Amino acid sequence: MYTKQQLLEMDIEIKNLFSLTHTRAAALFEGIKYPWEALAGIKEMILKIGPTLPEDEFDHPKEDVWIAKDAVVYPTAWINGPCIIDHGAEVRHCAFIRGSALIGRDCVVGNSVELKNVILFDNVQTPHYNYVGDSILGYRAHMGAGSITSNVKSDRSDTVVRVGETTIETGLRKFGAMIGDQAEIGCNTVLNPGTIVGRASTVYPVSSVRGTVPAYAIYKDEDNIVFKMK
Repeated sequence: MYTKQQLLEMDIEIKNLFSLTHTRAAALFEGIKYPWEALAGIKEMILKIGPTLPEDEFDHPKEDVWIAKDAVVYPTAWINGPCIIDHGAEVRHCAFIRGSALIGRDCVVGNSVELKNVILFDNVQTPHYNYVGDSILGYRAHMGAGSITSNVKSDRSDTVVRVGETTIETGLRKFGAMIGDQAEIGCNTVLNPGTIVGRASTVYPVSSVRGTVPAYAIYKDEDNIVFKMK
């Protein structure tokens, strides 16, 4: 029988957050336990994968940028490399992709959304006025309008991950959020540096989240977290 603390610690492991069959970045997670350990390798990973993509399926419009021919990219979007935009993705009006971004199949990057050093697994939606930096979003994760990842602490110190009664040192100054498969982030929510949202969990709108939200949970506020029926 696991304790509550042990279950929470298991929720933040890669194998319990993400379905690695739904991303081209699966190899990046090999040999590591926690997902934030992959953040430093995103740029190199994209530069490795990009040149191997089939030329009959992907355009290569500028240096270190690969865009699937069936993706939809609005002419007002700005894309810096390295970047991969996969099949069926849609990058909408005035999106700003600053670089080191892997955008999975059928993702939506919406109006005025900014991405930087991120992995979006397949079917992720960041559709309206989102900032996502130094973060990883799992399969079918969704960010409501105006929700953001805050990726630097106000005192510029290294980010720690709060897991119940313990903290884990990450050694990272820039670290936004790890959002599990099928998680829902409510509108105008701030995910503070080092936040982990467990698989299939829901965060209420206009929340300020720190630490870890368990898997299959509903986060109403820090002192009011209830669990869904699996």
